[in-house]
Amino acid sequence: MDAAVVDSFSSPPRFATFVDPVPAEGERLVRVTATGLHPIVRSLASGSHYGSAGELPIIPGLDGAGRLEDGSRVFFASARSPFGTFAELSVAGPMCLPLPEALDDATAAALVNPGMSSWVALAARARFVSGESVLILGATGVAGHLAVQIAKRLGARRIVAAGRNPQALEQAQALGADATISLDQDHDALVKAFREEIAESGVDVVLDYLWGPPAEAVFAAVAQKGLSKAAPRIRYVEIGESAGRTVALPGSALRSSGLEILGSGFGSASLPQIRQAIGELFESAAQQPFQINIKTAPLKDVESLWNTPEKATRLVFQP
Repeated sequence: MDAAVVDSFSSPPRFATFVDPVPAEGERLVRVTATGLHPIVRSLASGSHYGSAGELPIIPGLDGAGRLEDGSRVFFASARSPFGTFAELSVAGPMCLPLPEALDDATAAALVNPGMSSWVALAARARFVSGESVLILGATGVAGHLAVQIAKRLGARRIVAAGRNPQALEQAQALGADATISLDQDHDALVKAFREEIAESGVDVVLDYLWGPPAEAVFAAVAQKGLSKAAPRIRYVEIGESAGRTVALPGSALRSSGLEILGSGFGSASLPQIRQAIGELFESAAQQPFQINIKTAPLKDVESLWNTPEKATRLVFQP
């Protein structure tokens, strides 16, 4: 079969032939129709993600849309290495759900990974309740824009979008954010902006796609002086690390505040929780489509397009 093949962690995948997968017990063969180039896909293909097993060669890709042998349309996650979803054929395990008729294959392939990231973080990890407020760090990309829409649909009282791109922040407001905070300012000014938002309007949940310095600014903003102040509970959910892989976290920031730090990803969220989130995401999308920018391309162009900057558009390959 034709596939994108990773045979070096330092180079983009190349378009080549690869042995066809043979389904094992409990697996189903899927003819892939669309698969998204998500940040985690790039990260796994470079060997830098914690989920990488360090094995080569592999076919990249975690999920996608396709058809089973009986012709039914499904969204699925690849069951096992080396058979990812950037190929004509792949294998699906338990994570295989019917696609709503209202959702086309390319949209499903683009939507699920970034949409699931905030849906799982809010519903399963933060145990978000309608009427709470949400601060989104990194609200200017595909996942951040979806996070704004999802928080709104789940009943957020107030949504604050933080990011660097001013045009994308404006779009976040058009999608439902009540306020924006520019990350393109020095540390002290950013701490002040976060502190004012927390003090004046309250923040119940932080969704963080960035980590690094923006996270440190939030930690500094929640830290309090004095011994008699009440500390409101803030559930901080770490999802990505595009601004830095590590942070400096003073212990006093935890002792003087109601800060609770959680992670959301494969490992911290269970497969049943992820499956439930995808089902709820599909139900919501079928009732009212999410706004998401998509660009499709044939799989044969994978090598030349692999390092294309996202720019608030999710690239979807069609084998």
